Amino acid sequence: MSSQGPSLEALRQLLAGGVPPGRGDEDSVRRQWWAALACLQEEFLLPLQPNSGLWLASPLPALYEPELLRHLQGWVWAPEELGSLLQPAAPLLPGQAPAHKAGAYDPGRFTRLPLGAADGTDPLLLVITPQLQIAMALHGPVDGRQLLVRSDPASLSAALALLDERLQRSAPEEGLRLRQALQALGSLESDSHLAASFWPRLAERLAAMAPSVTLQPLVHRRAGSDEGRGGSSSELALLEALTHEVRTPLATIRTLIRSLLRRQDLTELVRQRLLQIDGECSEQIDRFGLIFHAAELQRQPAAPKPQDLARTDLAQLLQQLEPLWRHQLQRRGLELVLEIGADLSPVLSDPSRLETMLGGLMDRYSRRLTAGSTLVISLEPAGSRLRLRLGAAGASRFQAGFDSDLGSRQAVGPVLSWNPETGSLQLSRQATARLFHSLGGRLTEGSGRGLTVFFPLAPG
Repeated sequence: MSSQGPSLEALRQLLAGGVPPGRGDEDSVRRQWWAALACLQEEFLLPLQPNSGLWLASPLPALYEPELLRHLQGWVWAPEELGSLLQPAAPLLPGQAPAHKAGAYDPGRFTRLPLGAADGTDPLLLVITPQLQIAMALHGPVDGRQLLVRSDPASLSAALALLDERLQRSAPEEGLRLRQALQALGSLESDSHLAASFWPRLAERLAAMAPSVTLQPLVHRRAGSDEGRGGSSSELALLEALTHEVRTPLATIRTLIRSLLRRQDLTELVRQRLLQIDGECSEQIDRFGLIFHAAELQRQPAAPKPQDLARTDLAQLLQQLEPLWRHQLQRRGLELVLEIGADLSPVLSDPSRLETMLGGLMDRYSRRLTAGSTLVISLEPAGSRLRLRLGAAGASRFQAGFDSDLGSRQAVGPVLSWNPETGSLQLSRQATARLFHSLGGRLTEGSGRGLTVFFPLAPG
């Protein structure tokens, strides 16, 4: 225990007490976290219309509904790196409405506290109102992530006692304010059936969420993969570290943007600009995520085992991804045509990672095209396999100097290639082929500037 008192990581461990270990990855639990926040606010808190209550969060304000923030008193443990972003002077940040608006949220109810080195940066939220009390957090190691949701009085009492001790040591005045706020709530009504209704609602919301390549697993580490392997190198380790350092701030920016987009008082121009920033962040997160995975795969050069692959409906996956891809391409002045044969058999692959990889392949190929071109993606039978092909249509199609650009590319280690004249950086052809091979596919690049991936059919 530090001089600040118990850490917020200790609070997460408290909430995890008695809960089976998780089996999720980072991206899947982030999807669960955002769905859980939406479910809690839209389907449980807002219908209650609480006039009083309190909330405590880290490392960002988790609540974003203005009607809740106007009436609930909040404390947020935030990183120093955020500077003044979470101060009342930033009117468009989550939880802060324009001062001139009638009934506007009082920023004095939102107190910022320093996040300690031992606190961790996993999201955490406690909400206490007279009618509903709940604690939520993300927790667990890289290969065992999980969403924790606790509403039992014993867990919540222990959590509040730990936070009270933390505040008594680090911010006594705020500790007094928290105790006074709890006393002002009076007797609390504990809903013993909250968990029974919350989890099904969360499952329904997750099932209805559109798929996104930004939320899929990018890395599957194996125990001991970095030890005793001749293929491990300081170069690959540096590349992994750099991609992580790029993705982390982009993910933080995207989190803030998506919180802002929940506000109802944004002008259409501001909303469109925020959506554009969100899209650009997502594309770069995906791009660097694939580079990270390619570097990790270089450390583990063994071919995929048959039991690692599963029956995958590739046609259905492409149809689910079509709206997202179409939106991404339209931002660059490109169109999309998807041609899928009828009654196609499933293939053998890893659907969780395949979604990310297909998005990366689409991005890699589409960046060769000029504005006004059309990306044509087709899927059809090819003997004992399915053939996925990416091609182009349109008058100009490929960028000027495309062939010379390919010829002037230089290898940057085993994973990346770049053109020193244009600064264009992307996965090398070898790394891209290796990624698809790990997913059961075989990548070929034809003389007609098309890309083709063959996937084996799943046994009947």
